[in-house]
Amino acid sequence: MKIAVEGCCHGELDKIYETIQFLEKKENTKVDLLLCCGDFQAVRNEGDMKCMAVPPKYRQMQSFYKYYSGEKQAPILTIFIGGNHEASNYLQELPYGGWVAPNIYYLGYAGVVNYRGVRIGGISGIFKSHDYRKGHFEHPPYTKDTIRSAYHVRNIEVFKLKQLKEPMDVFLSHDWPRSIYHYGNKKQLLKKKEFFKQEVESNTLGSPAASELLHHLQPSYWFSAHLHVKFAAFMQHPNKEGDQLPKATKFLALDKCLPRREFLQIIEVEHDPRKPDQLEYDLEWLSVLKATKDLLNISSQTWNMPENNGLHGRWDYSATEQTKKEVLEDLGDDLSIPQNFCVTLPFYNPNNPQHKRVASHVVNPQTTEFCARFGLIDINAKVRRNDDDSGEFDTAEDNEVDSSGSVEDPSEYSTDTSILSSSINPDEITLEDDEDEEDLSVQSVEPSPEHTPDLSVNFSNIRVLPDSMAVSSDDAMDSTNDEMERSESSQTEGEGKNPERQLKRLSDENGRGSVKIKRRNQAIYTAKDEDDELIG
Repeated sequence: MKIAVEGCCHGELDKIYETIQFLEKKENTKVDLLLCCGDFQAVRNEGDMKCMAVPPKYRQMQSFYKYYSGEKQAPILTIFIGGNHEASNYLQELPYGGWVAPNIYYLGYAGVVNYRGVRIGGISGIFKSHDYRKGHFEHPPYTKDTIRSAYHVRNIEVFKLKQLKEPMDVFLSHDWPRSIYHYGNKKQLLKKKEFFKQEVESNTLGSPAASELLHHLQPSYWFSAHLHVKFAAFMQHPNKEGDQLPKATKFLALDKCLPRREFLQIIEVEHDPRKPDQLEYDLEWLSVLKATKDLLNISSQTWNMPENNGLHGRWDYSATEQTKKEVLEDLGDDLSIPQNFCVTLPFYNPNNPQHKRVASHVVNPQTTEFCARFGLIDINAKVRRNDDDSGEFDTAEDNEVDSSGSVEDPSEYSTDTSILSSSINPDEITLEDDEDEEDLSVQSVEPSPEHTPDLSVNFSNIRVLPDSMAVSSDDAMDSTNDEMERSESSQTEGEGKNPERQLKRLSDENGRGSVKIKRRNQAIYTAKDEDDELIG
């Protein structure tokens, strides 16, 4: 089975599908499935656009609304996860996943599905330690804080995924698992993105939560995006007890959808020809969802997941043969995911734009049906009810909760920012408000001293449309991407500094001024204007 993998989508569905169709014709082949690794931007209308954490000048309608409205049909079954630039109000309608348009499926906050016998899992968002232990409390209308925290990974999703024991074929994350760069060609990576050097050397680049999942799930393939660079790695896992042979993961990160960028890869994955040509539920995953339904948290208060430390009566929520049998009975022995997409909000009309349309918070019938079928809780509906009843959510007080956790109840991941990198990513656009420094003292799994990365893993050459095709910067890219490209070409990747821009400063504990660096998972960025937003 041929699978097309795409990095950051940024709403460019038309161009991605055109690229795949061009390759199919050129190579006389057929792509069976498209996987998108985040920043999908499923924007239905002007209200959705206001729910994306990007400056107003980068809020472009792009092409998704055409697939949502039925004007166009996705030519390939498409599965995607969320990134850090999404229409969060729409994705929050589908916390357990669902169809955002016909033939386009969202995996939810975290999810696992099967297609032709290939097991595909994923986790949406990016890691931020100060929100990691909070619940999914955000909802529209978002504040300047919750519009960002809405896409931050939560410990409940990681906990659920860590209950899985059956083999995983493919896994998707937006940000990279921390330490994965030790298993690929670091020299080549740093030649392309030399501003990653300090974080790579200190092992602080990427998500510690994703790293934890990588070591637990050990999928055959792991695909990511976010850092806007192609990077391949091969990770040999230590042999688990009971395994006949040690497992290995082929990792691949891809770029954003722009001309002359390595944003698309076609791979061939073994599948089961006896399995139907349709998306199916995963029995083990559904069993875990049912087992963990009482662990859901919809407040901004922090809390830890159960663990075997003597404080919890139960810490193992993994599936059993009995629970899987019960789920199968709930499904009537039919694992097929129903084609139950429905339009929940009006779609954009280019002939009658509604610039004053506000963000909407609605309940999606797909989620209502899913929860009724499996006895689950619609997180989005519960948040909406609580907000209607009390108005307690999304207040300034909620957003000022101590992000590092209390002394008695520390976070799994440290929020120590005493050591700050000075790297600047010239490939990104930064935002004044996104000032949350990430933790640098997370203990990640280090490669063993004896480990020599196997760089012979064979990922075929990236295929993108030639400049003569429609996807060219002159006649097809929108003004947003044009501006990003101009900014990118105006400075080399090794510099990333503008003498006219001033870094903010803050005092350290000794009262001395120090450069204030704003950090996301992958690198340190600086900015002056509120218009600047990270497009990752």
